[in-house]
Amino acid sequence: MVKRKTIQLLSALLYNANIAGFANGTIFTGDIKGVCVPGLNCYSCPGAIAACPLGSLQAALGEVKYKLPLYTIGLLLLFGILLGRGICAFLCPFGLIQELLHKIPTPKLGKSKWTRRASLIKYVVLFVFVLFLPLFFLAKDGVSLPAFCEFICPAGTLTGGVPLIAANESLQAVAGTLFDWKIAVLVAIVLVSVFAYRAFCRFICPLGAIYSLFNKAALFGVKVNEHNCAHCGACVSACKLDTHKVNDRECIRCGECRAVCKHNAIYCSNKKEKQPCEAEKEPS
Repeated sequence: MVKRKTIQLLSALLYNANIAGFANGTIFTGDIKGVCVPGLNCYSCPGAIAACPLGSLQAALGEVKYKLPLYTIGLLLLFGILLGRGICAFLCPFGLIQELLHKIPTPKLGKSKWTRRASLIKYVVLFVFVLFLPLFFLAKDGVSLPAFCEFICPAGTLTGGVPLIAANESLQAVAGTLFDWKIAVLVAIVLVSVFAYRAFCRFICPLGAIYSLFNKAALFGVKVNEHNCAHCGACVSACKLDTHKVNDRECIRCGECRAVCKHNAIYCSNKKEKQPCEAEKEPS
């Protein structure tokens, strides 16, 4: 079975196939740039060949008085119905970065009632920074304010802001307080991710918040055969996320819980329930 991290790496390379952009510090503007990828991947990344769904949604909300953002909302619905938060586990480059950071040997923050409560913050971020502010406030250039991208998104800072400013002296001269703030946010999230598994995904990411609404109905991913399930809780105990059960809003549908299920109750939705798919055994 293909390892999950291999899929994560391949998706990151596919999203950012414009390798020349990193060398010359320019942003790809080809025809496919208007297409959204499923995961969090900054439009301004020099390697990006497509758009980020969150950035596209914020931009579209600024024109809602004139036209409905049917394309962006339709894609988010499609991605959500197909995979739910499985996109977080397999198709998000920043998720891979966080998982690699968490492998650094340090004491780790386990999940608790406090981390479960903190996981609700991402829904506040979704409402305030992705929906409310872009819908009702304009940036200096008169377009909708991409508040999440401008003030928070660490993926945009890491893969977009830093490479562009490093490659362009003109941008270095104008980088000011806002960029310093974005660097501080990025550093904070990187540090927390070393100690807490997928900290940004769990507590802040509004894209994960959107996809979480589709988890129970998503067509592809892990499912539970209730007839086989003994409700022993082994899957929840082994999960490093703030899940209460498989496919709840915090489950990223990575499938690693299959390895600890002794009752063959967890299976891939593209397989028959009586033949659970082979568990992916990755080191923690």
